[in-house]
Amino acid sequence: MKKAEFIALGISEELAAKAEKASQEELKGYVEKSKHDEIAEENKTLKTQVTDRDKQLETLKVSVGDNEELKKQIETMKQQNADQEKAHKEELAQIRLDNAIDAALISAGAKNGKAVKALIDVSKVKLGEDGKLTGWDDQLKAVQKSDAYLFNAKQQNNFRGFQPGASGEVRPDANVDMSKMTYEELAAYMESNPDAQ
Repeated sequence: MKKAEFIALGISEELAAKAEKASQEELKGYVEKSKHDEIAEENKTLKTQVTDRDKQLETLKVSVGDNEELKKQIETMKQQNADQEKAHKEELAQIRLDNAIDAALISAGAKNGKAVKALIDVSKVKLGEDGKLTGWDDQLKAVQKSDAYLFNAKQQNNFRGFQPGASGEVRPDANVDMSKMTYEELAAYMESNPDAQ
């Protein structure tokens, strides 16, 4: 305590001075409460940090111990990803082949694509980089010959009169100089114009 505090308690000034000295001697080596609390809190924080560091070290020790297991898991995952990518590419290639076959069946005039596809050995058909089918034409021609009923008959354009998109110079009913036509042209003209003279 300070001298003024002792005087406030009713102690004489001389006695208050002695008491102040004695109090200061007694308090040597002691820390103020605020400083004590501050140091205690810092000590607590440091202990917590040391405990956390110890846990982290233990975790690292465990991780280093399982490093080989971790590498094995990574390699397994890489292999699984490669297998999935390969399967995906094969699936895409099959879809492209099926779409090309379906388009070829439509352009060939197939009435029922599934029925025609069942008659063709699709395992021998390959899709090239250029998008063309190989091993397809011969099989399709064979099916068209053996099972022609599965395909639409090609219709010829036999109507007479104005033809949209045709030039206006040659009309179906106009006099055509047949003497300047080749035999094939004449045969085609007579077939498409049976009433021609």
